[in-house]
Amino acid sequence: MDVDTRLLRSFVAVCEEGQLTAAAARLFVSQPTLTKQIRQLEALLGVELFERSRRGMAPTRAGRALAEHAGPMLAGWDEALRATRAAAAEQGSTLRVGFEGGTINVMTQRTVADFSRRMPGWQVELRQNNWFDPTSGLGTGEIDLTLWHAPPWLSEQYNVAVLGEEPRCVALPAGHRLAGRAVIDFGELLDEPFVAIPHEAGFWRDYWLAVRERDGRPVRIGAVAHNADEYLAAVVCGQGIGFAPETMSRLAPREDIAYRPVRGLSPSRVGLYWPRGRELTPAMAAFVRSCRATVGPAAGQQAPRDDGSGREGDQTSPNGSG
Repeated sequence: MDVDTRLLRSFVAVCEEGQLTAAAARLFVSQPTLTKQIRQLEALLGVELFERSRRGMAPTRAGRALAEHAGPMLAGWDEALRATRAAAAEQGSTLRVGFEGGTINVMTQRTVADFSRRMPGWQVELRQNNWFDPTSGLGTGEIDLTLWHAPPWLSEQYNVAVLGEEPRCVALPAGHRLAGRAVIDFGELLDEPFVAIPHEAGFWRDYWLAVRERDGRPVRIGAVAHNADEYLAAVVCGQGIGFAPETMSRLAPREDIAYRPVRGLSPSRVGLYWPRGRELTPAMAAFVRSCRATVGPAAGQQAPRDDGSGREGDQTSPNGSG
């Protein structure tokens, strides 16, 4: 019987946390997604793994037996992956960099040219992040670095080389009642329907719905989009409004969409992220330096000083504080 390691990781997280909410936050997935994964594992194994109560979730006898073996097995698998990818990196010459639509403008031809100068013979392979993996491929080791517009607290979970900050704006249909405003107060948007990204996006869904700034006020979901094109189409068709990086107004300008600054909405931190458990390789450090040497106004501020070490400025350490 083949079992997806993702299901086992979800199982172990629930065992260790004792509740779905904390486990979902730890895994960067939504609670409904985590519940679905646990039920899928139980159906696959044909056993009940947890006793559910108001106090949380406690493993059954079968669940405890699985937990004794699942943890060491996953640790061994992770070590095998790290060794495999480290060996490939030593003999390879390709740096895999993920990006989201609003951050690709940070990387230009100058960036790649600068990286090639620092790392002769190396290439940069760009992979656009999807909305169904909260780690954008970092969790599986499919990519080495990813460019994110992210909340500042994410530096507690990942290593980050900060490139700057960028405001989040609102995307409105051109005929919207607030489209004529130069700046819109966040409070004026609270009752609007929003275009959301899928639940599988985990904490990213809440971040781009500005849940933390809403002080408990529920979000009205007008539509769910599975990619950037669907997102913009939903806005154009009046199914909802959405928050986006400010650079979207230049990357995806449309006569039928009005992008407006929002007063009272925190900015995003633009940076290169990689897993806490992974050391910064020479190629990764070189790419950090290249981005910082060529970053423009997209990141919203002056690029940090390059001291040639790959740890210039004060935001390239695991906790983001140097």
